[in-house]
Amino acid sequence: MHRHGYKGRKFGRERDQRRALMKGLATSLVEHGEIETTLPKAKELTRYIEKLITKAKKGDLANRRAVIAGLSTQTAAFKLVDEIAPQLTARNSGHVRVERTRLRIGDGAQMATIGFVDELKEVEKPAKKATPVKKAAPKAAPKKLAEAKA
Repeated sequence: MHRHGYKGRKFGRERDQRRALMKGLATSLVEHGEIETTLPKAKELTRYIEKLITKAKKGDLANRRAVIAGLSTQTAAFKLVDEIAPQLTARNSGHVRVERTRLRIGDGAQMATIGFVDELKEVEKPAKKATPVKKAAPKAAPKKLAEAKA
């Protein structure tokens, strides 16, 4: 059988399972900055996350929605678009690096770490000021009908 025209790795999974795997790995990478997984998964994740980063760097509404759809959680998508992508504007591609690490004990699979090439700074969120709660003015006692008639 020929392999021409078949893109991507199957990982012995159905299509929806592969999509969920890539979403989960990409979400973990955005949240933690670096993750360890098997080498084939890391190489496939590189293709997936590079496209999401490119969309996040554009940052318009349609691309923001595409990034939200490409990651598992909205918080990870917002972090990618609002915090990580602005720090990666200096490069056009090659935002992530895959490094081989060790052989897994159980099955001897080649493990690898995947992380961002540039050093990402933690963006500090401004602390919300504690605003004093204004107490409502006490309500005036209702006038009695007798007083109103008089």
